[in-house]
Amino acid sequence: MRTQPEHPYPDHWEADVVLRDGGTARVRPITTEDAERLVNFYEQVSDESKYYRFFAPYPRLSAKDVHRFTHHDYVDRVGLAVTVGGEFIATVRYDRIDGRGHPASAPADEAEVAFLVQDAHQGRGIASALLEHIAEVARERGIRRFAAEVLPANNKMIKVFRDAGYTQRRSFEDGSVHLTLDLEPTAESLAVQRGREQRAEARSVQRLLAPGSVAVIGVGRAPGGVGRTVLRNLLGTGYTGRAYAVNRAFGDEWHEVAGVPAFRSVGEIVAETGEPVDLAVVAVPVERVPEVVADCGEHGVRGLVVISAGYAESGADGRRRQRELVRQARSYGMRIIGPNSFGIISTAPGVRLNASLAPHAPEPGRIGLFTQSGAIGIALLSGLHRRGAGLSTFISSGNRADVSGNDFLQYWYEDPDTDVALLYLESIGNPRKFSRLARRTAAVKPVVVVKGARHSGSEPPGHAVPVTRIPDAAVGALLRQAGVIRVDTVTELIDAGLLLAGQPLPAGGRVAILGNSESLGLLTYDACLAEGLRPLPPLDLTTEATPADFRNALGRALADDGCDAVVVTAIPWVGENGATESGDGEVLAAALREAAAGSPAKPVAVVHVELGGLASALAAVKPAAKPAVPGVKAGTQAEAAARRAPAAPERPHQPPGLGTAPDSSTGGTAPSPAGPSSTAPSSAGRSGAPAAATPGGAEAPPAAPGSRRIPTYPAAERAVRALSQAVSYAQWRRHAAEPGRVPEYDDIDENGAAAQIERLLGSGGGGTLPAADALELLARYGILVRPTLPAPDPEAAVHAAGLLGYPVALKTTAPHLRHRADLGGVRLDLADEAQLRQAYTELTDLLGKPLELQPVVQAMAPRGVDTVVRAVIDPAVGAVLSFGLAGAASELLGDTSHRLVPATDRDAAELIRAIRTAPLLFGWRGSSPVDTPALEELLLRVSRLVDDHPEVVGISLEPVVVAQHGLSVLGASVRLAPPATFTDLGPRRLPSY
Repeated sequence: MRTQPEHPYPDHWEADVVLRDGGTARVRPITTEDAERLVNFYEQVSDESKYYRFFAPYPRLSAKDVHRFTHHDYVDRVGLAVTVGGEFIATVRYDRIDGRGHPASAPADEAEVAFLVQDAHQGRGIASALLEHIAEVARERGIRRFAAEVLPANNKMIKVFRDAGYTQRRSFEDGSVHLTLDLEPTAESLAVQRGREQRAEARSVQRLLAPGSVAVIGVGRAPGGVGRTVLRNLLGTGYTGRAYAVNRAFGDEWHEVAGVPAFRSVGEIVAETGEPVDLAVVAVPVERVPEVVADCGEHGVRGLVVISAGYAESGADGRRRQRELVRQARSYGMRIIGPNSFGIISTAPGVRLNASLAPHAPEPGRIGLFTQSGAIGIALLSGLHRRGAGLSTFISSGNRADVSGNDFLQYWYEDPDTDVALLYLESIGNPRKFSRLARRTAAVKPVVVVKGARHSGSEPPGHAVPVTRIPDAAVGALLRQAGVIRVDTVTELIDAGLLLAGQPLPAGGRVAILGNSESLGLLTYDACLAEGLRPLPPLDLTTEATPADFRNALGRALADDGCDAVVVTAIPWVGENGATESGDGEVLAAALREAAAGSPAKPVAVVHVELGGLASALAAVKPAAKPAVPGVKAGTQAEAAARRAPAAPERPHQPPGLGTAPDSSTGGTAPSPAGPSSTAPSSAGRSGAPAAATPGGAEAPPAAPGSRRIPTYPAAERAVRALSQAVSYAQWRRHAAEPGRVPEYDDIDENGAAAQIERLLGSGGGGTLPAADALELLARYGILVRPTLPAPDPEAAVHAAGLLGYPVALKTTAPHLRHRADLGGVRLDLADEAQLRQAYTELTDLLGKPLELQPVVQAMAPRGVDTVVRAVIDPAVGAVLSFGLAGAASELLGDTSHRLVPATDRDAAELIRAIRTAPLLFGWRGSSPVDTPALEELLLRVSRLVDDHPEVVGISLEPVVVAQHGLSVLGASVRLAPPATFTDLGPRRLPSY
């Protein structure tokens, strides 16, 4: 009997996963040192579960069983365990079998699989997560099918297999259900996996934002300090749950701090109150954090907000501490915001959580805000508050060691209280996943991102992420492909957020401009043209215009079917005595709101100059409480779904849900907190009473039904920029409803390409392929490259031309001269032998000896536009398809477009139209249009090759001459390498840095 594994411990199989209830657990291979853990685990499994596993009463494991279940070769016999706090809560194993069900080795490609989950942890989605991971392990080891025997009464396990999405077969044999699962991922299995991922990660965030109890750890005995500040802010917003102050230095005489119970540890809270603590805010010196995390984990805390600094932002030792912090917290099933976090806020009426250093919580609203920088978070909170915007949630992730922007996209995707997601990001830990989640979220609500640290070498400390090799402009293009509204500054982030949260999306780019200043109207007109909008001639109301004039003009503009949006410009007017007057801002604001409320739903933005009263009046609008949805019970999921349902479009071509605000009476603005405020007793004692109510909790009078918050801007350029972003996003939404397809081509030889790639890599053929191998591989995907023949001397050149047929081209292939016609390294249209010999002589006389130039001869292609097509595997974003015109346009000016692979037919069409020099392809200045359908097909074939074979890490086709009919690929190179591991593929797992 073998006692040692034949293969080394596969540590790449270890993974942290988020379970269905939002908690975390660790998946890892079982080792020979796990015997005691396995026995302890089995003792806590019910007799019924043991019976379902072994088909007979099996009260305890024998020594032989323990040995068999802890000794694996990690190839034919593999066992995985799920652990929390270092102890097993579930196991799975497979044993490779042959066609008769006997133990076997490769090339047998079937394995028998069996699961066991502790009863206390059933229903948390553990078996489903384990199936994903054991299936990935099996595929790595050459196993293609799982077989399982399940008792008919074991409905939970049958459901796990049935719902996994794999192709499966079932039969009833000898009193049990025999299941066979093909492990090749399917579209259904991927959809199931990502659906579970979304629900689990959203639930993990929801547990952080809506805790029933909060312990602030590190509350000082004297006023001041971070802990006291967090506690004060928590109480100041009227947190509805139980609050506790924790400091190990509290003496027996300390029973409360600021009216809430005081304890020395979380364990003491649980022991004395019998109540769990859901969220702990950690504000202690960095050296004390490990003992605090252990105390929290051992007593059931669900999540941590770590305010403490001194981690990865402080250097190598800090990075080590940060990794250990994440490992320790996850071992207990806890998630972390931070470290070095500014805190979190939820304005939901049932929570009113301000577990942050922000002294004033924002008003309730429809914007979700995520920031990796505390300083930027402060600025954004202040700017949004000043301009009257409310938030649903605010998160400062600090070093983003665990919970990231991806997690909050998962949460906001289906959060009925959030209409717009704003993110300030300094790094993106998993760009492929971010792009996928952003695309899905953007299909239902806007996602606006400002990216700091955009340039190489400026990655912020503490954010260990893959380093991208593609330009920042390419990253921006890929984000736009996913529907993300990318802005350049935090000011633009606020500008865009205000418009998107308060106004409906425009149906197009036709903009009406009206106001009491002809000059300001012209500036707005010019700004619209600069942003690619279609402005109508400005309407000058003259400086004598009254609020009623503004109201009437705005109403007419909104009612005009030829207008999609309106920009109102306003300046102070001059009175009869010549003095400059600003007028009554509230009166003008009321007139504008009245016009907008009584007109078709179109976005309105106001540009004001020295009219602070107007801006303040529009910012001060308090939205009305949302009216009941007819026929739907309040407070239910049905009500939330009904409110998210798209309103009827104003025009037939308008995208569903874009033409009107989510609610006709409020315009989709935030509901006011409802319900009575919680009031704490004067002495909370040690029982954990609710926190104090918000001081002066009376609500301002609601706005009239139908009012929307109209955003104001101090400059025309800012208003128009925000409107332009809304127009582009609305257009993306319309297109996203029909995302395109990845076409199939009958002449693609996928299996042949796979065999060739395996052979080349197996023989050490990685890197750039020889020309013959590259052309053969491309040809398997229908990508034909015009052949070239070497011409080491004039005679060889003449012979090659004879084989290819005149006219020919003579080109150098030396790396420093490749594709450099401007240096004389390419001679075209050589019609006969004499011209070829003369060109050869001139080439070698000018540039060097043939051995240096490596000249080749190639048959001439039809005239057309020279382009370049590339695909590259970027370590941060995955496979990227790029297109541009050959030469200076792409190399000097960077005029290149990019799309993520796999590209759809819509992506290919947009790719060639996205470059600034695209008119050259479509008949610019009377030239003949080229064959763009052939070019789109070439792009799609390159995309398929890279997507089907991740070993292909680079393709360059240059030049690709696109003629009126057809195209010619004149040069090609292909690079191979072992496939990279991307964290967005394979089974669900949390990132580790």
